[in-house]
Amino acid sequence: MEEDNKPFNDAIDHFNKIEGNAANLAKTDLRKLPKLLKFFGYFMIGFFSISILLIILLSLFD
Repeated sequence: MEEDNKPFNDAIDHFNKIEGNAANLAKTDLRKLPKLLKFFGYFMIGFFSISILLIILLSLFD
């Protein structure tokens, strides 16, 4: 498993050392996000869903 995390070129190795290992997203646990960020995400998804639904319903009544 350690071989999977080896960079395949020097640019990726440099990026991982400077920015962090952004290429390894499989280990990211989204359930550990801060509650405020979770609620903001839920609000945005709900807002866009309701907006799309209202646009569809209002366009049918015209």
